[in-house]
Amino acid sequence: MTPELTALTLAGLLQGAQFALMAVRTNLELPAGKTMGPRDPERLGKPIPEQVTPKTGRLIRALNNHFEGLILFTLAVVVVTLGDKATGLTAGCAWIYLIARALYVPAYYFGLTPWRSIIWMIGFVATMLMLLSALI
Repeated sequence: MTPELTALTLAGLLQGAQFALMAVRTNLELPAGKTMGPRDPERLGKPIPEQVTPKTGRLIRALNNHFEGLILFTLAVVVVTLGDKATGLTAGCAWIYLIARALYVPAYYFGLTPWRSIIWMIGFVATMLMLLSALI
């Protein structure tokens, strides 16, 4: 397996861990009827992220952010891999993305400003460099 695919696999596992952490926290804070039932607006009263503690809300937002970032990163890995454009640069960028995503969760959870945004930007730039390098 290429380093890029290994990083993608680990990013998927990281997202699974993020989901589990967020789900446990949310289920501890809200009644089962809200988290296990249909999430119809009239039933919930207000969105779940608005009903949990600020830190659990941050876990929810960090998870959603990873879904968004993982789409671009997956695209970059697929393009680099199928285009036979894997290089030391793309491997390094893949690992940088993964490290940035792993650091992003605690940075967001603890409200580390401006570090959360800087960490996010590092992962985003690494992904964009992978895509750009596939065109060269």
